[in-house]
Amino acid sequence: MGIKNNKKKEILSKKARQTKWAPVWAVLKKHGAGKRVHPSAMTRHRRFWRRTKLHIKPRKQKKSHFG
Repeated sequence: MGIKNNKKKEILSKKARQTKWAPVWAVLKKHGAGKRVHPSAMTRHRRFWRRTKLHIKPRKQKKSHFG
Protein backbone atom coordinates (compact mmCIF):
# COMPACT_ATOMS: atom_id res chain seq x y z
CA MET A 1 0.00 0.00 0.00
CA GLY A 2 1.09 3.53 -0.71
CA ILE A 3 1.45 6.48 1.60
CA LYS A 4 -1.83 7.63 3.10
CA ASN A 5 -2.72 11.26 2.51
CA ASN A 6 -4.34 12.40 5.76
CA LYS A 7 -4.99 15.97 4.57
CA LYS A 8 -7.06 14.71 1.65
CA LYS A 9 -9.00 12.40 3.96
CA GLU A 10 -9.74 15.31 6.31
CA ILE A 11 -11.06 17.43 3.43
CA LEU A 12 -13.20 14.58 2.09
CA SER A 13 -14.67 13.82 5.51
CA LYS A 14 -15.56 17.48 6.07
CA LYS A 15 -17.24 17.75 2.67
CA ALA A 16 -19.11 14.49 3.30
CA ARG A 17 -20.53 15.94 6.53
CA GLN A 18 -21.64 19.09 4.74
CA THR A 19 -23.69 17.23 2.15
CA LYS A 20 -25.89 15.38 4.63
CA TRP A 21 -29.45 16.50 5.26
CA ALA A 22 -30.33 18.26 8.45
CA PRO A 23 -31.73 16.07 11.23
CA VAL A 24 -35.51 15.95 11.62
CA TRP A 25 -35.45 17.52 15.07
CA ALA A 26 -33.56 20.54 13.71
CA VAL A 27 -36.16 21.08 10.99
CA LEU A 28 -38.97 20.88 13.52
CA LYS A 29 -37.18 23.29 15.84
CA LYS A 30 -36.55 25.85 13.11
CA HIS A 31 -39.82 25.72 11.14
CA GLY A 32 -42.28 24.36 13.71
CA ALA A 33 -44.26 21.13 13.87
CA GLY A 34 -47.00 22.27 11.47
CA LYS A 35 -44.67 23.28 8.63
CA ARG A 36 -43.69 20.49 6.23
CA VAL A 37 -40.19 21.25 5.04
CA HIS A 38 -37.73 18.81 3.51
CA PRO A 39 -34.52 18.33 5.56
CA SER A 40 -32.38 19.14 2.51
CA ALA A 41 -33.73 22.72 2.54
CA MET A 42 -31.57 23.50 5.59
CA THR A 43 -28.40 22.08 4.05
CA ARG A 44 -26.11 24.82 2.78
CA HIS A 45 -23.85 22.83 0.43
CA ARG A 46 -25.46 20.35 -1.92
CA ARG A 47 -23.01 18.10 -3.70
CA PHE A 48 -23.31 14.99 -5.83
CA TRP A 49 -20.45 12.84 -7.05
CA ARG A 50 -21.55 13.14 -10.69
CA ARG A 51 -22.64 16.76 -10.72
CA THR A 52 -20.06 18.77 -8.79
CA LYS A 53 -16.44 17.95 -8.15
CA LEU A 54 -14.40 19.08 -5.15
CA HIS A 55 -11.23 19.91 -7.15
CA ILE A 56 -8.83 18.56 -4.52
CA LYS A 57 -5.25 18.81 -5.74
CA PRO A 58 -3.23 15.58 -5.83
CA ARG A 59 -0.32 15.24 -3.45
CA LYS A 60 3.14 16.13 -4.74
CA GLN A 61 5.26 13.15 -5.69
CA LYS A 62 9.03 12.90 -5.93
CA LYS A 63 10.24 12.79 -9.51
CA SER A 64 11.92 9.42 -9.96
CA HIS A 65 14.17 10.46 -12.86
CA PHE A 66 16.06 13.01 -10.71
CA GLY A 67 17.50 10.27 -8.49
